[in-house]
Amino acid sequence: VQLQASGGGLVQAGDSLRLSCTISARPLSSARMGWFRQAQGKERIFVAHVRWGYGTTSYADSVKGRFTISRDKSENTAYLQMNSLKLEDTAVYYCAADPGSGSWKYFGQGTQVTVSS
Repeated sequence: VQLQASGGGLVQAGDSLRLSCTISARPLSSARMGWFRQAQGKERIFVAHVRWGYGTTSYADSVKGRFTISRDKSENTAYLQMNSLKLEDTAVYYCAADPGSGSWKYFGQGTQVTVSS
C-alpha cells in the first residue's frame, strides 16, 4: 500500500490550503485515513481522520472548526481542507492509513505546510 500526498505550500496566516492523499489500494469500509503533522523539533501528532465507510470524522482540538477532512471513494483519495491557517499550523503533514486494525499502519511521504505572518 502506498500513500501519495500533495498540496502543501507557503501561505499567509488566515489563508486556506487543501491537502490530498491518494491510496494505492481501495480501503475497506472499516479503514481510516488520516493526517498527522510534525513541527520542527517536535513529535508527530494526530490532526484528523475519516472512517472510509461511513465518513465519520475526528479532529484534534487545535484544528476543530478550521480543518475539514473528507474522502472521495471513487478516487481513493482523502482531503484535508485547512482554513484560517495559523503560524502554529506550520509543519510537515503526513497522510496515514489504518486498514481496519485500529493502528496507523501506513504513512505517506510528508508535505510541507508553512504559514507566514
